[in-house]
Amino acid sequence: MRHGDKINNLGRTASHRAALLSNLASQLITHKRIVTTLAKAKVLRTYIEPLITKAKENTTHQRRVVFSYLQDKEAITELFGTVAEKVAGRPGGYTRIIKLGTRTGDAAETAMIELVDFNDIYGKGKGEAKEAGKRTRRSGGKKKAEPAAATSEKATDTKEKPAE
Repeated sequence: MRHGDKINNLGRTASHRAALLSNLASQLITHKRIVTTLAKAKVLRTYIEPLITKAKENTTHQRRVVFSYLQDKEAITELFGTVAEKVAGRPGGYTRIIKLGTRTGDAAETAMIELVDFNDIYGKGKGEAKEAGKRTRRSGGKKKAEPAAATSEKATDTKEKPAE
């Protein structure tokens, strides 16, 4: 039974899975998009997104933590350089998975996983400026705006009545 076991082992031992994900993550950072199976892409997303979040804070400790996962100096340099600079204003969701259909040889579902900020087709145009500090969480936005609007309407109503 696999009650509560949410990790996809990909039919590999732990050491083989760690090596696979490390290599896939290094290639994704280097090339910005890779084509792999859908199952590997979904597991890779949960593996690499915390590493990209760590790369936003460029300290020696964070570099060492990420290096323990990737073991690739060129990928670390790229991640803490250009990738971290591009995703600085994004609160999460650094990757996108696009399904490509089945492979002819073994009918495996293939997918392309890419870094969101490095795609010019789906991303914002080059002319648009990104806000670095903007938060995209939706909690509490309307609740604060509605009472302020309601109080301003009441204030204008009371001012107009005595004037008439």
